[in-house]
Amino acid sequence: MKQYTTDKLRNVALVAHGGAGKTTLAEALLFHSGATKRLGSVDQGTSILDYDPEEVKRKISITTSVAPVEWKNHKINVLDTPGYFDFVGEVIGSLRVADAAVVVVCATNGVEVGTEKVWGYVDDRELPRMVFINKMDRENADFYKVLTNLQEMYGQQVIPIQLPIGQAEDFKGIVDLVKMKGFLYNNGKAEEVEIPAELQADVETYREALVEAAAVTDDELAMKYLEGEPLTQEELEKALGEGTKTRQIIPVLCGSATMGAGIDTFLDYCIHCLPAPNETGDVTGVVPGSDENVVRKQSTDESLSALVFKTMADPYVGRLTLFRVYSGVLKSDSQVYNSTRKIDERIGQVFLIRGKEQIPVDSVVPGDLAAVAKLQGTLTGDTLCAKNAPITLPSIDFPEPSLMMAIHPKAQGDEDKIASGLARLQEEDPTFTVTRVTETGQTVVSGVGDMHLEIIASRLSSKYGVAVELTVPKVPYKETIKGKADVEYRHRKQSGGRGQYGHIFIRMEPLRA
Repeated sequence: MKQYTTDKLRNVALVAHGGAGKTTLAEALLFHSGATKRLGSVDQGTSILDYDPEEVKRKISITTSVAPVEWKNHKINVLDTPGYFDFVGEVIGSLRVADAAVVVVCATNGVEVGTEKVWGYVDDRELPRMVFINKMDRENADFYKVLTNLQEMYGQQVIPIQLPIGQAEDFKGIVDLVKMKGFLYNNGKAEEVEIPAELQADVETYREALVEAAAVTDDELAMKYLEGEPLTQEELEKALGEGTKTRQIIPVLCGSATMGAGIDTFLDYCIHCLPAPNETGDVTGVVPGSDENVVRKQSTDESLSALVFKTMADPYVGRLTLFRVYSGVLKSDSQVYNSTRKIDERIGQVFLIRGKEQIPVDSVVPGDLAAVAKLQGTLTGDTLCAKNAPITLPSIDFPEPSLMMAIHPKAQGDEDKIASGLARLQEEDPTFTVTRVTETGQTVVSGVGDMHLEIIASRLSSKYGVAVELTVPKVPYKETIKGKADVEYRHRKQSGGRGQYGHIFIRMEPLRA
């Protein structure tokens, strides 16, 4: 894969409610850009990104997959995140290293609970975003209903820049309101056409709303608009890009990932509207062991700083560490310093990740995502840096586990295997914890939900060869005093020899919280 400079990179997290089609969209992006020769399918179990056996079996994303896409001399690092909130830690970790987000919404179901949740997480990170209304070819798809729902919930800065040509079984293509062109799609290939006459009224209405939203982003354009002068195409495109990056505009696109409809324009707008890493500002950390701030530009001229956002444990390959470089250059066969744990780490071969494919590279520039194998002590959230210029970047705030279950081996003698496997799984999943309860003698695992713990148990079997069962943990009941008591006792012993005497006072009462 070609080496790209920081200004030619985009880091984009796909987030959505489960089932909105994020992985299918990511597969379409890879296929349409030429990164893969076949279109992977979640339903058929041929997905390039959902390759874990549990993902294939359940037909859902469990972990975040990285999909680097090359398009028009840019590289877009697509982070395909899970939609089910048992795996919310994967979403939060991905948003920590993303510079923008695309909220994928189903054209049939519209805004769902998961949509609201991920929107809140994107708000917490203050990230620019676009909306992609997917599955326009599905039965009961309704673009305008979903758009109205989005605008009612998130304001009038939600602006459509595309309209569908037909809906549901009649869906054929899109009208681009920025370019004022129509596109029909056949097997993913676009054919430019005239805007259909039946859409002219809607096109004029929404084009006017787009122009007004773009004009508001710049004082000169606002004056020009208020004076009745039309904006040029160049002015409109520039204002749309700047407005999206400053979160004044949230563009809404539409299409169908399974049809390949709207994928080309989606990639175009990722490049045009979403920020490059060096456009997101400087990176601030602290000197390890102090509160002194350190500011680094996202430039190759600075000292190295990188954040680990994901760890994967494999019983054969070992630990795989995924990171984002924020400043400096991280090179293969080099030495780095883990400022979080105060240890040196040896970097072997660095590679880019595309699903489970590993693409070796010599170095990684600021803003890019990459991976390295077999680091000894580095975990998710750690900072890697140059030892002579240490910095600790803000870590990742993962949610606390909320469900506890006791875990037992089905066969006697597998206790050591369980302990080893759970330790590995805990390394790669910060939302999963393991506790040994001494009062009951049970090993208790904690996770975000039922499915989370079910998959942990299944992975213990498939990856580490130990079959387990999950049960309700025992409650270690304890007794304590509830009231206050005073006792007095005199001890006397006078039966020969030296006598004994003691006067004892005892007061017992509950400790105050």
